[in-house]
Amino acid sequence: MILSPLRRFLFSALLWLPLAFFFWFEFAAPLVWPVIAMAKAVMLKAWPSLFTAVSQGADLLDAHGRVLGHPGYLMQISSGVLVNAAPVGQPAKFGFIEPVVNPMIYGYALPLFAGLVLATPLTRWQRMRQITLGCIVIWIAQAFGVIAESLKAVGLDAGQPGIDALQRAGIPLNAVALAYQFGYLILPVLVPVVLWIVCNRPFIDELIRREDTEPAPAPAVEQPPSREN
Repeated sequence: MILSPLRRFLFSALLWLPLAFFFWFEFAAPLVWPVIAMAKAVMLKAWPSLFTAVSQGADLLDAHGRVLGHPGYLMQISSGVLVNAAPVGQPAKFGFIEPVVNPMIYGYALPLFAGLVLATPLTRWQRMRQITLGCIVIWIAQAFGVIAESLKAVGLDAGQPGIDALQRAGIPLNAVALAYQFGYLILPVLVPVVLWIVCNRPFIDELIRREDTEPAPAPAVEQPPSREN
């Protein structure tokens, strides 16, 4: 049985995508390093009153506050937003909010794009160029999502002290909410698909031409009922 180019591509994608996601998670810490570096540069320079430090790696705690691990793919933020951390009805206990952001939830576009490129019939150098370009574009989109969540974490999620801090920094609250939704819901899905289409227009055009010119199967000819003597 000879598969059509479209079916061959879909079959290859089904094989490559799980492998791409496996390597993405296995090397999560190195792959988020450029994202955290870009987010750190923007956050500390643009909003020094909100963010005082950004570092890669954070403690993973259980419900009782015990440390379960220190994943290298997490991002730890130190902020200048002072909040009351004491439970309701107890004496005030003020401290600076220090949220943790997970850049991985914005980065699944990377293995998705890599799986599509690996399933596309390309030369080795074409694949390398496309994956390199995809990493750069997707890292930028991923950094956008990380920055938006960081603003939401130290601003909207911190209650009135965080909202006041955003207003003092001149950041509209609606802009933070919109940027967070855009970076979380739209960019991780839209960027890899659009990028793959832009990079592989000749292959897509060939698939369309082949599907249009492929002859349709001949209709079955009904046999007249046999007459018994």
